[in-house]
Amino acid sequence: MNRFVPIWRAASFLVAAGFIALWQMIADARLVSPVFLPGPDRAWASLVRGFSGGDLWSKVLGTLEHMAYGWFAASVAGIALGAAIGSSRTMRTYVAPSLEFLRPLPVSAVIPVAIAMLGLTQGMALFVIAFGAIWPMLLATIHGFAAVEPRLYEVARSLHMSRPAVIFKIALPSACPDILSGMRLSLTVALILSVVCEILAGLDGLGHWILLSARSFRSADLFAGVMLLGVIGYSTAVAMSFAEQRLLKWRNAGH
Repeated sequence: MNRFVPIWRAASFLVAAGFIALWQMIADARLVSPVFLPGPDRAWASLVRGFSGGDLWSKVLGTLEHMAYGWFAASVAGIALGAAIGSSRTMRTYVAPSLEFLRPLPVSAVIPVAIAMLGLTQGMALFVIAFGAIWPMLLATIHGFAAVEPRLYEVARSLHMSRPAVIFKIALPSACPDILSGMRLSLTVALILSVVCEILAGLDGLGHWILLSARSFRSADLFAGVMLLGVIGYSTAVAMSFAEQRLLKWRNAGH
């Protein structure tokens, strides 16, 4: 099946190229006012101009910084809590109701609370990003640890392995596929919330760039920012998939 991957990837790029060509035709025909819909040529020119002037570099780095810090905090907390809860049936029994209460809570409802406590600061943004990104990771880690084959724990007990040894040598490798899947989903959530927080708090990043462009009717700059967000999302997803393949290479060693 792997030999068909380049074909499907090439087909996906052709579909994207078709959408760009359609977008250009609509813009050239002025079916939508250029004030609201610039052509991809104008958006590309805005990208080149922004990077040449240095403005966009700081915006991209700001968004990447917010996303990375929030995602890292969510990763550490989510994996640690998930490992503790997932490896203990007692903790799952007592903590599950609290998780079910907090999990459906929309991040939009948490943002006013975070602003009231922390103000329009970097700390508020990191708290909101971490809160939103922690759930895919936490739930995936709990599921991964809870799904470990019970006989492996029996073997560990017969070998008198300590609890840390059981976690790092048995449970964690078994739960790695679930954990990495949760981390990949959390990356997307972290990017979305980074943009939201930058818009609300006026933090330096692509979200603030897009907001100012919209208010100034600079549609080319606005679309350039959206395109960059798409590139960041795609690049981080590809990087995470590559890391996942490398880290889980041992699973296919026997095939």
